[in-house]
Amino acid sequence: MSHHRITGVFSAAATPLTADNTPDLALFTDHCRRLLTEGCHGVALLGTTGEANSFSGSERRAILEAAVKAGIPADRLLPGTGVVAIPETVELTRHALSLGVTKVVMLPPFYYKGVSDDGLFAAYSQVLEKVADTRLRVILYHIPQVSAVPLSLPLIGRLIAAFPETVVGIKESAGDFNNMQAIIAAHPGFSVLAGADPLLLPLMKAGGAGCITATSNLVADSLRTVYDHVHDETRAADVEAAQARINAYRTLSNSYVQIPTIKAMVGLKTGNPAWKRTRAPLMPLSEADYAALADSYAKLP
Repeated sequence: MSHHRITGVFSAAATPLTADNTPDLALFTDHCRRLLTEGCHGVALLGTTGEANSFSGSERRAILEAAVKAGIPADRLLPGTGVVAIPETVELTRHALSLGVTKVVMLPPFYYKGVSDDGLFAAYSQVLEKVADTRLRVILYHIPQVSAVPLSLPLIGRLIAAFPETVVGIKESAGDFNNMQAIIAAHPGFSVLAGADPLLLPLMKAGGAGCITATSNLVADSLRTVYDHVHDETRAADVEAAQARINAYRTLSNSYVQIPTIKAMVGLKTGNPAWKRTRAPLMPLSEADYAALADSYAKLP
């Protein structure tokens, strides 16, 4: 997969909170270190799982600064910088670059629905032209079930053609494998990254570049096994077992509201109940759901 600009297993990292509901920077940087130790190639912080759109711009900058200050290599960080307002997306992207972080994951402006491809192309173009930094590498973020703003195949093609050295990949979180295959076929070398863990194995077999997923907060080692050995027939049984474990964790996390559940599962994994905290409007699991989750978690492979 050397033809891909960005490839690997990246964690859509959860963001822990303190008792006063502010980002717990020390716990977050510890989490980043653990993710890298367990096999992640990098940390895609400040995405959907990271509750990014519940944080202010200053909080987002503080989280990224804390990761860099803690010694997490800048080239292993992929912060989300796409927000509703173009000037703020520019500001967050420039801030990342000022820290030596050159790879970002960028949502489209998502408040207005039903916008045209021309409008989305203009928005992305204005951001990239204003940032105007040849170091920048952008992963588009397609999650229409949350953003309600899909990125069409023609739009992706226009952005690649206009910014071939900058727009180098997409996090495909719609869960549509046919769409992933269509992007791969249309744009060889463009990095298609699965946003859903169960699709990592089939995507890698189809020529994908890796994943940015929530369950990597829990089973990064298994995701790395799939990534490293997907094309090694002598390790086929190991790969299938790893993917089965990934799927089991993903299925459990989807049994309740996903983000609070992922955070609660990280708490169960690490023994730190602080991970149960979420920022409104997301709410922690109820005591009954948490007890049931803990019982099911203990039985996972």
